[in-house]
Amino acid sequence: MIFAVIRFGGSNCDLDAVHVLQDVCGIDTDPVWYKEGLARKYDAILIPGGFSYGDYLRAGAIATRTPIMKDVIRHADAGGLVIGICNGAQISAESRLFPGVFTINEYPKFICEKAYLKVENNTSPFTSLYEEGEVISIPIAHKEGRYVADDDTLARLEKENRIAFRFCDSKGNVTPEANPNGAAGSITGILGEKGNVLAMMPHPERASEEILGSTDGKKIFDSMISYIESC
Repeated sequence: MIFAVIRFGGSNCDLDAVHVLQDVCGIDTDPVWYKEGLARKYDAILIPGGFSYGDYLRAGAIATRTPIMKDVIRHADAGGLVIGICNGAQISAESRLFPGVFTINEYPKFICEKAYLKVENNTSPFTSLYEEGEVISIPIAHKEGRYVADDDTLARLEKENRIAFRFCDSKGNVTPEANPNGAAGSITGILGEKGNVLAMMPHPERASEEILGSTDGKKIFDSMISYIESC
């Protein structure tokens, strides 16, 4: 089993992701510079957080137009797992790997704090080790993390069970007060049409070791590993 972590100019969570996958989860992991392309066949691809190309134009817009993203899209179209985290979620949105976009927070400032998430779907390759409705703690760090989509798209995501996570309070209540960035429907984790793509704004790699205060995020990577082993 082998994972790839894509590195762009401005990525700053890439080595954190490599550390968690390789040293914590025990998975052979390649950090892949975007100019190199995907020279090997990978079981899963992670697009990490950061500020690719300074978030010029729109967050993720320039990274989306690099050739390696064509490789990532082909990997996803073939059924391979792709997870985009924070800036990686923005890049995934710009690449049309799922509907909707991430844009400037309702109150336009950078937010860096602990967040509570409610697991809405525990049947995906990324969430199978959670309980449905489980409340987990994973930190956020973004200025353009507010998920936005039109009403028809939101209704379709609900109907197709493609909402992975929502912001909530510590008791699992999904309320406007528990929504730190004004995301539509408090949504902060979205699945692609085939279920093999997850875009999420919180940082599970920052909640994968006890020393960091939470291991709730590690279950995402462990779920991916379990799914790949079962295929």
